[in-house]
Amino acid sequence: MKLGIVGLPNVGKSTLFNSLTKAGAESANYPFCTIDPNVGVVAVPDERIKLLGQLYNTKKVTPATIEFVDIAGLVKGASKGEGLGNQFLANIREVDAIVHVVRCFEDENVVHVDGSVDPVRDIETINLELVFADIEVLERRAAKQGRAANNDKKIAKEVDFIKRLIAYLEDGKLAIGFECADEDEEAWLASYNLLTAKPVIFAANVSEDDLADDGASNGHVKKVREYAEESGSEVFVICAQIEQEIAELDDDEKAMFLEDLGLKESGLDKLIAASYRILNLMSFLTAGEDECRAWTIKIGTKAPQAAGKIHTDFERGFIKAEVVNYKDLLEQGSLAAAREKGLVGMEGKDYVVKDGDVILFRFNV
Repeated sequence: MKLGIVGLPNVGKSTLFNSLTKAGAESANYPFCTIDPNVGVVAVPDERIKLLGQLYNTKKVTPATIEFVDIAGLVKGASKGEGLGNQFLANIREVDAIVHVVRCFEDENVVHVDGSVDPVRDIETINLELVFADIEVLERRAAKQGRAANNDKKIAKEVDFIKRLIAYLEDGKLAIGFECADEDEEAWLASYNLLTAKPVIFAANVSEDDLADDGASNGHVKKVREYAEESGSEVFVICAQIEQEIAELDDDEKAMFLEDLGLKESGLDKLIAASYRILNLMSFLTAGEDECRAWTIKIGTKAPQAAGKIHTDFERGFIKAEVVNYKDLLEQGSLAAAREKGLVGMEGKDYVVKDGDVILFRFNV
């Protein structure tokens, strides 16, 4: 999974990125301090593979990972070359979803590029720049295809589709809400990698005082939640400064720190849960003496395609999947004991993998 982090300057974007990835992107109280796209890879915390690792006394525990791409703060006119943001929009075209950091805290010592805190205005500023960037991509595509449209009905159909899509975006709407007429249009839309076609997770960045009640008493957060509900987006509340402190602690210290703050989970945990929900993802597990590992797949994936996540040969030569729920495996203490109790299923090509399945694939190439 790959997530792109966007936001205006001075909203806590790079501070959040640093805390999530411990990558040390430069963070300062002025715009454009992140001058290169920063990339960090984060392990998805998963107690299940730790416990399976202990059961198998495994040599290696490999969690699922999320890659974060942090780009320079965007400003009004970024799509026309203002600031530095537009140089980096291309770097987030390949991401699965966008994490939009929105400032929901008041602090006279941290300047706001527009002079006041207004999260919905800030969201719309960023959205407009993403729309402009998408229109530019579509216009280039239309110009390229237009030359061949006279001699090819399918190309002519695509050019017509692009024109309708551009008109939709020019109304200030996002491509994620565009209704395609058929499979051709769906395929074209997916191939353009439009920024506004990606699902969005809003990170409402608050002060420490607003963390305990998850931003319920913060008017700015309320507005972000209302906006997100209308647009079908996810929201999570975070204090980037606190998150940075948490990032420096080991697991035991982190648990104590969160408890002192009255929190059940860190901002990273909230973000991971939100990203799995919005992208319709889950994890299945593989376990053995050599390695215990989590594999991220779409909900609804069938066994052969899940096998293909491990290796294409597994999907090509798929025979059966030996499946047990991780809780049953842990309770029984071994796969053999789980088999004796009838808790292990031999599943075929139509089996839909479930979250927490521990799977042994049988294949022949």
